[in-house]
Formats: sequence, C-alpha cells, structure tokens
Amino acid sequence: MLYDITIIGGGIVGLATGLKIKTQRPELKVVVLEKEAEVASHQTGNNSGVIHSGLYYAPGSLKAKNCINGYHQLVQFCEENEIPFEITGKVVVATKEDQLPQLNRLLERGLQNGLEGVRSISMEELKELEPYCQGLGALHVPQTGIVDYKRVALAYEKNFKALGGVVLPKHKVLNIKDLNNTITINTSSEEISTKIVINCAGLYADKVAGMLEKDPLPIRIIPFRGEYFKIKKEREYLVKNLIYPVPDPNFPFLGVHFTRMKKGGVEAGPNAVLAFKKEGYKKTDFDLKEFMDAVTWPGLQKVAGKYWKTGLGEYKRSFFKAAFTTALQELIPDITSSDLVSGGAGVRAQACDKDGGLLDDFAIQETAKAVHVINAPSPAATSALSIADKISEIALQKV
Repeated sequence: MLYDITIIGGGIVGLATGLKIKTQRPELKVVVLEKEAEVASHQTGNNSGVIHSGLYYAPGSLKAKNCINGYHQLVQFCEENEIPFEITGKVVVATKEDQLPQLNRLLERGLQNGLEGVRSISMEELKELEPYCQGLGALHVPQTGIVDYKRVALAYEKNFKALGGVVLPKHKVLNIKDLNNTITINTSSEEISTKIVINCAGLYADKVAGMLEKDPLPIRIIPFRGEYFKIKKEREYLVKNLIYPVPDPNFPFLGVHFTRMKKGGVEAGPNAVLAFKKEGYKKTDFDLKEFMDAVTWPGLQKVAGKYWKTGLGEYKRSFFKAAFTTALQELIPDITSSDLVSGGAGVRAQACDKDGGLLDDFAIQETAKAVHVINAPSPAATSALSIADKISEIALQKV
C-alpha cells in the first residue's frame, strides 16, 4: 500500500499529529510507525504527568503559544474522552535571596502569557497551600494540573484508528530512500511506501532526518536522563500538590521538585545527567556508538565547558542520595533520606547546536517531502495537540 503520510514515532506528538490529520482529511491514508511493541513507550510513558500552564516560556515563543493552546485542547479532550485529570495548581518557591528577581520575572511572564490567577503569595498563604514547604517568596499558579499522559496517548491512538488511521508497532525504521515521487521506508518488519514523512522520532529525530535529507540537520539530539525518587506512602502528606523551585534561567531544566501523580504517589526530582545511551534509563545503560556521537559533538563539548559545575552537581545528586535529599530539603526541610525510595527515570531529547546552544524552544524543520520535529521537550506532552496543528498544517500542503 502507498500511504499519503507516514509518521515515524508513536509518542504523544506523533499520535496527536495523526489524529489531527485524519480529523481534517479523513480520506488520506495515514500510518504511524512505532519501533516498540506499543506506543508511548519512551518520553511519553515516562513523563511526570504535569499539565503545564505556560508560566516559564518567553512571550511569543512557540513554547508559550503552544503550551497555552495545547493546555485548553488537552483539558477539552480529557473531558470528552473521560480521561481523569485534576487542575491542582502549583507553587513556585524561592528559597534564596538571589532567586527573588527571577521569581518576579516569572510572574511577569505568566501575566504576559495570559495565565489566569497567577500571583505572588505570602509565606502564610504558602503554608496554607503547602504546610511543610518553606521559602522567601512564592507564586501560586492555579492553572497547573496532573494527568496520566500514557493514557492520553492511548486515547489519541484509539481515536486515530477509529478514523481509519493505521498504527504499526514493531516497525523500527532502518533506512529511507527517496525514489522519484515515492519515499520507501525500510523497517524491521516490512517496507513502507509513502508520499510524505513526518519525523516525530524524539530521541532519534536527528538520525531519522539524516536517513532522508542530503544536508544534515545543524543539531544533535543529546539524551539527558532525569531520575526520580518516590516519597514513602506514610510520608506523602508532606506534599499536597506540586512544589517547584525557581529555575536557573541559563539552564533548560526546572530543577528538582515535588509532583503528586495522577497515577498515585508523589515523585521527587528529577535531576538532569547525560545519558550514555539514547534510551538509557539506568545508570549502567551504555551504548558506545551513541555515547561517542554525543561526546564528540562540538556543541556538547561547549555545553560541558559552560555548565560543568552545574553538571557535577547533577551527577552528585545522581550517585548520592544524601545530596539529592539536601536539594529537596531546600523546599521541604522535613524530608529525609529515609522518606525516599527509588522511583523511575525518563530520558529527555534535548537538541543541541554546534555552538553549544541547548535549544529551548520547539523546533520544526520543513523540507520538500518531510516535516522534522527536531526539538519538542517539555511541555510537549501538554502542547501535543497544538504542536500537531502546526505539523499537520505544513504536511497537508504537501499532499
């Protein structure tokens, strides 16, 4: 069969894109290729489950626009498809004097981005919201929520299939050839012919793009592992909802925080360390080729030179539970190492350019017969339906 559009990657963005395309053009033959036995097995399935409000992102950026639009679309989708979610609100807390100016900048950004109800709160109000949290200043962000993104992605898949879309698991893409008017995709299971490719391969987006395009993308996808602890059941009362620190504006990670999960339990984390394998969820996971691809990239070498102190701190928290606990105690002094048990880990696909820039915004690249999603970090899960609007708009012009 010749497909009109083939989407590579069955994560939440790929599935949302398939759903959007089939909703707009039901007559098109659309297939999603997923290398694992089931969809949403990687970044989507290991997501922290936060419905982001759009607080952190520069006004006018793709992240800001798509997060806010995606937030509303996601909530509506969950309501229509009976997917449990909660709009819990969260607090962002400054624990040091030098964080207060950045906290004020976050408030300004939130207001510029149109967040409803975001405001500075007193320490008395903080204690009402999170009795065991301490700080010198805080924001309350009422629009933040929690959901199980694996469940959301499976609902996208179900609706996509109901419209005639096809999902093919265990179809790892091995190579791609552009032959005249048809693109041939050789997979681990069969050969697929298609007119247009949409690359939503996440951690492997750069590799998939390299199979199709003569000119390599000017970025490399660097895997960063985020490791979590869970709070013991009997100590979950320390966290009512979501507690975040003030992020370092120069580092594209939010810092260790507390998240009540829709699936149950409370997570603490994550840190952010270079993974030695693209899908390296354990400290011992290692792939020599993927490791060398990362560390020989000039951009990552420049990042290491720029952020080596921050990086050492992240690794310290990775290998020493006491250091991880100390970071958490800045927000909740009563937390102890004995309150924490090992949790899961996720791997973030972070695009890095040759000059050492860690791409902070979403990035989509269009070529003659393809759309490449080359950077879709958090809040991509929240924003998936909105990102899918943009991807489908580009792709449908090519069919």
